Parts: sequence; C-alpha cells; structure tokens
Amino acid sequence: MTQTASDIQRPDRLVTPVLLAGGFILLVSFAIRASFGIFQIPIAEDFNWPRAEFSFAIAIQNLFWGIGQPIFSAIAEKFGDRKAIVMGIAFYVAGLILSSYAVTAGQHQFLEVLIGFGIAGTGFGVILAIVGRATSDKHRSMALGIVTAAGSAGQIVGPPFTEFLLGFMPWQSVFMVFGGIVALLLLALPFIKAPTRPSGHGEQDHDAGLALSTVLMQAGRDKNYIFIFIGFFACGYQLAFITAHFPAFITEVCAAVSPGSLIHSMGITTSSALGALSIAVIGVFNVGGTVLAGWLGNVYSRKYLLAIVYGLRTIVAAAFILMPMTPGSVIVFSILMGSLWLATVPLTSGLVAQIYGLKYMGTLYGFVFFSHQLGGFLGVWLGGYMYDHYGSYDLVWWVGVGVGAISALIHIPIDDRPWALSRASASA
Repeated sequence: MTQTASDIQRPDRLVTPVLLAGGFILLVSFAIRASFGIFQIPIAEDFNWPRAEFSFAIAIQNLFWGIGQPIFSAIAEKFGDRKAIVMGIAFYVAGLILSSYAVTAGQHQFLEVLIGFGIAGTGFGVILAIVGRATSDKHRSMALGIVTAAGSAGQIVGPPFTEFLLGFMPWQSVFMVFGGIVALLLLALPFIKAPTRPSGHGEQDHDAGLALSTVLMQAGRDKNYIFIFIGFFACGYQLAFITAHFPAFITEVCAAVSPGSLIHSMGITTSSALGALSIAVIGVFNVGGTVLAGWLGNVYSRKYLLAIVYGLRTIVAAAFILMPMTPGSVIVFSILMGSLWLATVPLTSGLVAQIYGLKYMGTLYGFVFFSHQLGGFLGVWLGGYMYDHYGSYDLVWWVGVGVGAISALIHIPIDDRPWALSRASASA
C-alpha cells in the first residue's frame, strides 16, 4: 500500500532526510539569489544603464518573492509540498535562462518576476514549513536554525563562485549555468516527505480544526501577528540592500587594499573581489549565528531574542557607516552582521508556530515574509535611486538603522503564548 504523507511519523531525532533535502534546496536557491549583487556593475556597464535600472530589477525580484511566498505556501498546503517546489524550480529556471537573452532594462525587470516566484517556491516559506512539520517539538527550533543556516551556506559559495565564472565567461553564460544548477534541485524531491497535517499534542494543535481563511482573518486582527509582520520589514530592508548594493558599494568607496595586508595575502587584491568576499564572509558567520539562534530559541523567549538581534544589527550598522571605510572595517562589519544576518528567520518562523500552530504555519509565515520582502524591495530600489541622485548610499544606510531600531522595540510587547490560551485569557 502506498504511504501517504499524513501516515509519516515524526522521528524523535534532529537530523532527518527531510532536513537534509530541505537544506540542499535552500543552499542552491540562496547561492544564486545572493549573487545578483555581483551582476550590478557588469550588467549596468554592458548596457550603459544608470545604477537604478538593475537595482529596480532586483527590487522587483524581492517584491515578487514576497508576493509568491504565501501563494506557494498555500499551494503546498493544498496540493502538496513537492508540487509547490516543482513549480518554483520551473519559474526559477525559466527566469534565469530568459534573462540571459534580455537586452533592455524592462526585460530584466519583467523576468525578475519569474525569478522572484522561483525563489518563493524553493525558499523559506515552503521549506521551513516542511521541516517544521517533520520535526518533533523538542528539536523544531534547532532544526529550523540548521535548515536556515543551509541557506546561509549558499551565500558563502554563491558570490565567489559567480565572481569566478565572470572571470572567464560573460554574465549571460553565467545565468545559463545558474539555470542548469537550479534544475538539479529536482534530485531532492524524493526525500521531501513530511506530515501534511498535525498529529499528536503540543504547539502544533492550536486551531487545527479551523479553515485557512478563518485563521488568516483572525490572525490579521491579532496585534501580535501585526507586530511580527511589521517587525520583519526591517530584516528584509537591511538584508536585501546589503546583498544587492554592498559589493558595488565596496568596489567604489573602499580604500585600496595595501600590499602585505592579511586581505592581500588571501589573494584579495581588488575592491571588486573584496565586495564578493564580504558577502561570503557574511554567509560564513551567518551559519553559526543562525544555528545558535535556533538553539537559543529552544531555551529562551523568541520575542526577546528577536529584539536583541534587531538591536545589535542597529548598533553594528550605525557604527560601520560612522567609521572610516577600510578593508579591515568591511571584514569586521561582515563578521558582525553575518552573525546576526538570518538569525531572525528561525526565531520568527518558530514564533509563528509557537503562537499559531503548525497546520497553516507555511501560509501564516508566508504573509509575514511578504512584509520582509516589502522591506527588501524598498531597500534595493531606494539604494539605486539614492545613489543615482546623490552619489552616496549614506541616507539609505541610516533608514536601515531607523527601521532596525523600530523592529527591536516592536517585538517586546508581543504576547507569545499559544493562540488558544491567549484568547481564552482575554475572554475570561
């Protein structure tokens, strides 16, 4: 007899085939997604575009990643996880291959819609929900941290690999190579097996009998959900701005790499290579920071941990822009920001599961992630717009500092008790 997804039992262990397969999908998806900033200068110079043109294309990618996230999460919950992932792979591959033939800014911007949907179908909303359902309560926060860290590992290899490819082939060929790599994600699908609905007891049982539309309407009126939604905006703004603009920013404003320095001895002799290295360093330290955040989320209050992460990000970003720009300060910033980079993801997704349960975690987190991508859209677009008009990224940095501070504060009053308990208390 064929085993259905709902028959699959949650193993009481941390490392499972679902965790490994989900991690592989996120690693590949995010390796490519994290590399788009490397194309900022080559594509702009190839077509003699202002910086805002390709920046707007990446901004559209972030926006439609956010729009697609709740859509693909709902598809996964309604029709199955594998179908949603296959659709995401198809969009991703089509967007990358077609982009290699794009010759106008409008074409690039339109095709980023496909790539954005592709990232949504192979990204956090779908994969974290699968891993969350496949993992026991005891290991869930840590598992979410590990699979998020796998996405960070993609950021380690993606930008340097892209810089390497651009050294001996045009950007159009790199896009074709990326399309073939994304197609390899189909190999992970046989291992994507997770319960499609809650079983047993624990935090996954909240409102298990309610329809999705009812849960969404009730969550939309809940101040805690609104606070989480608003708070995630800052994460998207900061991450997308840095991913898209930091390599170009470093290339243009960083002091020359001095001979004999540690960076020079590592083979980093140009500011362009330093920009690619900085994104990779962020990814390296993000792996440890994300896993640590997942472990801490099992022990301490997730809402307070989120407030701490956003507060530290605010301090690090403010200090960096106030200091003289040198290769050393770039690396220090990359280490500190990398340690905090995606630490918000296992904590935010875990907080959604903790309050609202697992049955519709994917869709509920997907709408929260839409806020993240709204921030990403603004960060990427505003970065290119402000640079073209003022020749500087300074104001965009300070906006990021401000929204980070707001996010740190807005998580503190969240009531993180399971939803059924908090509503019962309110009505008593």
